[in-house]
Amino acid sequence: MEQDVLGEKCYPDLKSVPIPIEIVDIFRRSELVPEVVDEAISIGAKVIWMQEGVVHEEAAAKARAAGLDVVMDRCILVDHRATMHT
Repeated sequence: MEQDVLGEKCYPDLKSVPIPIEIVDIFRRSELVPEVVDEAISIGAKVIWMQEGVVHEEAAAKARAAGLDVVMDRCILVDHRATMHT
């Protein structure tokens, strides 16, 4: 079921999003990463991005084995800004 939070559409899980998802950006504790990775694989996501401080080697290996690119322990905004200034 779709909800609005601060004017943005939000969904209870990845399977509920009605459009294709390319990047799943994980802002959860490391021990919760495996369930997010499983769901990302099931919806056909292309990339798993774990934010700073989020690391789960086994889940990353599972995602890579399923063909997803994986980034761990990095901030997507910081990396985006860095590429804008090169």
